[in-house]
Amino acid sequence: MDDENFQKRIGKGMTIVGWIILLGLLTVYFNKYLDKQTNPNQQLSLIQNGEFKEIQLQRNRFGHYVANGSINNKTVVFILDTGATEISIPEKVARKLNLKAGISFPVQTANGQINVFSTSLDRVNLGGIELYNISANINPYMQGEEVLLGMSFLKHLDFSQQGDQLIIRQY
Repeated sequence: MDDENFQKRIGKGMTIVGWIILLGLLTVYFNKYLDKQTNPNQQLSLIQNGEFKEIQLQRNRFGHYVANGSINNKTVVFILDTGATEISIPEKVARKLNLKAGISFPVQTANGQINVFSTSLDRVNLGGIELYNISANINPYMQGEEVLLGMSFLKHLDFSQQGDQLIIRQY
């Protein structure tokens, strides 16, 4: 009888371990799937000829253009925002990037007026399109990890939207 109970307990334990492994694998799979839905531009391809560099961004399921890029050679996630005058960096991300906060000044946002801090970025890269010495601000009120890629970067580029794609060119 003891041998039979031992085998039943081993069987139950193996079943529980199997379910835990299956749930873990499903969690990993669906997290990657959701990440791809939020940021379909994790791996950008640069098209380059003698005249220009070009990247194409796919709109995410929420209607935004989100893409991986870098600031000062450190990886960040950008949300393209043509309504933002400058690149706006959450304070938490600015600390990770070791950015120095300059003077405080007021800006008008969709949620009202706030104070941000000026900063300068040595290098900003989006899919191989790279610009230097770009003005930005550090926003202590922004939640999350995404950086708003505003017009201080985008004004140096040509971009056009076709359907769910945004084509960005640097001449």
